Amino acid sequence: MGQEIATSQFDEADREVFAARLTAETAHLRALARAGGLSGAGPVAGFELEAWLIDRNMFPAPHNQDFLARLNDPLVVAELSRFNIELNGTPRSPGGTGLLDMEQELAGTWARCLHAAHDQVDTAIAIGTLPTLRDADLSLANMTPSNRYAALNREVMRLRGGAAVEVDIDCVDPAGQHLKSRHRDVMLEAGTTSFQLHLQVPPAELGATFDAALELCGPLLALSANSPFLFGQPLWHETRIALFEQAMSGADGRAGGTGGMRPRVFLGERLAGDDPLAILEDNLHDYPVLLPLLSDAPVERYAHLRLHNGTLWRWVRPLVGFDDDGTPHLRLEQRIMPAGPSVIDMFANAAFFYGAVHALARQPGQNPLATIRANFYAAARLGMGAELIWNGALHPARTVLTALLPLARLGLEQLGTAAEVIDRYLDVIEQRIATGRTGASWQLAHFARHGDPFRLTADYLEHQRSGMAVHEWPL
Repeated sequence: MGQEIATSQFDEADREVFAARLTAETAHLRALARAGGLSGAGPVAGFELEAWLIDRNMFPAPHNQDFLARLNDPLVVAELSRFNIELNGTPRSPGGTGLLDMEQELAGTWARCLHAAHDQVDTAIAIGTLPTLRDADLSLANMTPSNRYAALNREVMRLRGGAAVEVDIDCVDPAGQHLKSRHRDVMLEAGTTSFQLHLQVPPAELGATFDAALELCGPLLALSANSPFLFGQPLWHETRIALFEQAMSGADGRAGGTGGMRPRVFLGERLAGDDPLAILEDNLHDYPVLLPLLSDAPVERYAHLRLHNGTLWRWVRPLVGFDDDGTPHLRLEQRIMPAGPSVIDMFANAAFFYGAVHALARQPGQNPLATIRANFYAAARLGMGAELIWNGALHPARTVLTALLPLARLGLEQLGTAAEVIDRYLDVIEQRIATGRTGASWQLAHFARHGDPFRLTADYLEHQRSGMAVHEWPL
């Protein structure tokens, strides 16, 4: 979605031609898969990290254009708002020291970002939602100047029939208040930043791996929660989930709404089973084209299919890409985790995911989608304090995570991850589970003690720069 386009204006003829090419590319991909033409490479891991630029007063700093020009790093690109950036990593095998190499690459890129931001009296922070974010910050004046983002805004509002985006998020604390916000653009999406993981596996393994990634959404979100605030108000442990879903909801303002636009941020409507391509075919049949940008690329480049899939933000979604030799591949993207709290925390989360998803995909029988969905929203609301359905019974999230920890270790061992790398990351996870301390619980405890979102953000930033894992952070 970050690639620039030549125009932000489309007409009905563009949509018709795009739909025809999308149909042809979807059929071509199906035929190629049946003929065994997809890449058999894998496992290959990758990541994207979205982050914030903030000023010395802890407010969002809408300076990403100048920042990116100074940084001049192809791994760091613009996001929807002028105060967000995205850091990318080099895909690697999760075996050996691959995960550690990825962590060190991110740490190096992050250090360069901090240096470049400091030149403009700004800094960067990795956090799911910024506690000092104001409703007024999410305005079109702060949209990154880009035809792509202008087109995204225009087409979303067209599908909504011009109806305003209305967000209404309850507070899990009974003494708290609902948060309500109303916008006539897509900028509410800019209040959410994530740490997204990619995983390429051979085609025969993708369906089971995709479903295991879905099943892990609840436990993984409980483990990684780091977005408890919106506009200075504590809401869910992962308020980002509710905000992003409602920002791309139906025109009645609900994620499940049907008022002119099907929700385009959602957990999923089916398990992949042995046919993950069926999800891409659902994209074709069930969702109108959002950005009908026509391409002259040949059908086997899947330009229209990839663009259309990029405008559907499933929390776990299949992606079409290409190996270095040009062979098409399918991979999955795990999108549920927030940015932060620290680099070591994020890669501990990644190691837990890669190990657990590998092992879980090789076990018979997953939870039904209704259970997966219930776990996901329970974890989004209550983080490590949630209760999750696992093996047919309701358990505290920490009990489920404790049971999954040896499974994650087994999966990493099967992937060939070096023993010292496994210990480095899973020791962090073990301590986080033991203490119950996530980024979200630390933020909420800090706010309960000090009551100041600015001090909270400043202390969070100091601890993040220290490199300590969040279970070690003082209040």
